[in-house]
Formats: sequence, C-alpha cells, structure tokens
Amino acid sequence: MIIVDWPDALTGFGVGVAVSIVYFAGLAVSVSMALSASRPTAVLLSSALARIALLLAAGWLVTGGATLVWAFAGYGLAFFLVRFLATKIARVPRPEDARWN
Repeated sequence: MIIVDWPDALTGFGVGVAVSIVYFAGLAVSVSMALSASRPTAVLLSSALARIALLLAAGWLVTGGATLVWAFAGYGLAFFLVRFLATKIARVPRPEDARWN
C-alpha cells in the first residue's frame, strides 16, 4: 500500500499553482510585449529564461532538493492543471474587434 504524505503533497500543489500562474501570466505579458517590440527575440528569450529559472528554483525549494516525492508530485500536478486551464482560457473566442471590420 502506498502511503501518501498529504501535507507535502498539498504544499507542493499550493506552491505549484501560485508559481504556475506567475509563469503563464509572464508568458502572456512577454508575448504581448514581443508583438510590439523591435527585437521580439530578445524579449521572448529573456522572458523564457526568467520564467524557467523561477519555475525550477521554486520547485527545487518546495521539494527539498527533489527529495520530497509527494511535494514533487503535487508541484507537477499543479503545473499541468494550470497549463490546461491557461490553454483553455487562451482558446476562448473573443468578440470581433471593431477596428478589423
């Protein structure tokens, strides 16, 4: 029988949700900035490096250096759940903009 360490799993999940929301909000901001930037590659590359570093550093801290397996599972589950929701929100049809008609 597998014994789940619920406090670790829930801590990992809670931190994972918060960090993942920041990650995908940063992605949305960087894409909108890149669309109007003269050098979009620099914007997207620096944003990706910062977001990935944040995600990995928070994951490393919450999982105790990858030794708390259930915290790692909660953190990963939270990331994929927020990713799923972010892609669903991004695909919601927007009303037609009057400028393009």
